[in-house]
Amino acid sequence: MKDKHADILLPHETAREAVRRKKLLRFLESSIPAWKDADHPELARGAAVWVRELRQESERKRIAKQRRPPQAVLVRH
Repeated sequence: MKDKHADILLPHETAREAVRRKKLLRFLESSIPAWKDADHPELARGAAVWVRELRQESERKRIAKQRRPPQAVLVRH
């Protein structure tokens, strides 16, 4: 009896996912840093400070928007 084997054809997306997974694993196992501090100067004083400032800025904008008088809406007929 002859040996029989089946050729398995993977769907295109599955093959693409497998390649992506291999690249990701290779990167994760390497010693190359994923993050460069020079690329993120806004975080130089720490993420907590950056988030706090971002929230304060958002709050200032929200309050300023509430203080503005309502604008007239022009309706054309």
